[in-house]
Amino acid sequence: MRNIHGSFIWYELLTSDPDAAGAFYGDVIGWTIADSGQSGMDYRILSASDGAVAGLMKLPEGAGEAGMRPIWLGYVGVDHVDAAVADITRAGGSVHMPAADISSVGRIAMVADPQQVIFYVMRGESDEASRSFAQTDGHCAWNELSTSDQDAALAFYTGRFGWERGDAMPMGEMGEYRFINHGGEMIGAVMNRTADGPPPAWLFYFQVPDIDRSAARVTAGGGTIHYGPAEIPGGQSIIVASDPQGALFGAVGPRH
Repeated sequence: MRNIHGSFIWYELLTSDPDAAGAFYGDVIGWTIADSGQSGMDYRILSASDGAVAGLMKLPEGAGEAGMRPIWLGYVGVDHVDAAVADITRAGGSVHMPAADISSVGRIAMVADPQQVIFYVMRGESDEASRSFAQTDGHCAWNELSTSDQDAALAFYTGRFGWERGDAMPMGEMGEYRFINHGGEMIGAVMNRTADGPPPAWLFYFQVPDIDRSAARVTAGGGTIHYGPAEIPGGQSIIVASDPQGALFGAVGPRH
């Protein structure tokens, strides 16, 4: 059964060094890495023990010179890619890569919300539902948007993808940490970015079996921990880190 419109269905790392990044995440998250087999393209598949979760590829030629840095991006599944792109642009978003078909994969487009946060929309060819987002080791367990305008971002995403505003936690001067629900499931949260923090972006937290072990492997592998390990509601703990190439990511898991 295919994922419903508005589901996160895939995650992708654009990086300056695919070999080094693959080795780093294999150690920190526990993924295995394999070539996708796509003709004429070095695209690698990152898999948990129960299947493929994410992709890895080199930043496009000239992207660095244009100011693009290594980054994790999410794919939101939609019923119709072209209709979704038109709706996104009408709502103040923009198109970074026009809709295109990828053989044996599906139709995708790279877009940005009105606050310039980049993501993909996609309609996959397979009728099998994606499990890239799941509270299971090696999968993405939380999608967190840090934005320059929380209310505008919430209006944009709820209007395009059927997401719903959930409860909120107060964060002092930063305002609220507003949970987002989709299809009866809590999928993440939206928050205002700090004035001295990174630019608006999605941050994806990957589930690990031992957060302290993963944190140690981040630093041992040349990455940087910016926050944590810190306990969150529910008893698990998180870290926010960047890999050696500079892409920001999160990890979530228990402490032992």
